[in-house]
Amino acid sequence: MYTQQVTEHYENPRNVGTIADADGTATIGSAASGEMLKLTLSIVDDIIVAAKFRAFGCPTAIASGSVLTELSTGSRISDARKITAARISEALGGLPAEKQRYATYAEEVLKTAITNFLYGGCG
Repeated sequence: MYTQQVTEHYENPRNVGTIADADGTATIGSAASGEMLKLTLSIVDDIIVAAKFRAFGCPTAIASGSVLTELSTGSRISDARKITAARISEALGGLPAEKQRYATYAEEVLKTAITNFLYGGCG
């Protein structure tokens, strides 16, 4: 059912955790609902130098958070804001329709964390 990329990111997730004193942070969903994605970013000179995530949910949720950190780290904010759910899904080898929401959560959490960094919102 899962692609090789989803399995790899689920079994060996990258950048798990939380960045202390993060510049940008956001949470989508809640642990109580069983689906949550939290992202913390370290940003220096308009570049995401580090991204870490925490996820509660199925393997696809964890894989989406993991691949999101890889896609965004090293990116300028303007480029990171262009990362879409479709790109996240593609990086995971394609997601079935019933799992696409996890890529959408990942896109939303990244854009919210960047907005919170730029405009001082709550994460």
